[in-house]
Amino acid sequence: MSDIFTINAEVRESAGKGASRRLRREGKVPAIIYGGAKNRKPTSLTLEARELVKALQNEAVYSHVLTIQVGDKEEQAILMDVQRHPSKGNPLHVDFERVTKNSTIHKRVPLHFINEDKCKAVKLQGGKIQHNATDVDVTCKVGDLPEFIEVDMANAELGQVLHLSDLVLPKGITLVELNKGADHDAPVVSIAKPAGVSDDADEGEEEATEE
Repeated sequence: MSDIFTINAEVRESAGKGASRRLRREGKVPAIIYGGAKNRKPTSLTLEARELVKALQNEAVYSHVLTIQVGDKEEQAILMDVQRHPSKGNPLHVDFERVTKNSTIHKRVPLHFINEDKCKAVKLQGGKIQHNATDVDVTCKVGDLPEFIEVDMANAELGQVLHLSDLVLPKGITLVELNKGADHDAPVVSIAKPAGVSDDADEGEEEATEE
């Protein structure tokens, strides 16, 4: 993992929809942090909207261990949920979960598709890359949480479909869906054949090449 992000927060005393609306008018966003040791209670927080929006623009903040700075105290947490305005998209409420280095967490991690511009099935055969997923559900120790998982498309073939089981996972990462059984091995990305190209045509090309 790379540098830990810091989110500045204040303890929020007021609760309820009215109080939350008032905070938003003041340029703040209500939040909550929960989890941790069994005797830890959830704590209501207030975040600066401008700082939060800037942080959320970085994809890595969604799969990083964050430092929640409340006064002179720090807590390690992961971002669990961001509720947004349905039309404007601005954050309305944020959920954090406390973690330690030994915590096992369940998190969605983005997929980064690399070498698409070098894929021969696209460059030479006119194939079209179709993404079936942009992120995946993983479980891992906090210290193993990756910012993203790479999907290398350099050697993908025309008509090929890459599934969850084809992903090269970092050490310590388990895919939640694959734990449910082989029938949950969903497609991640495929190389669609150009219109008018059939399997028979492909076989004919291969035979001609061999001759």
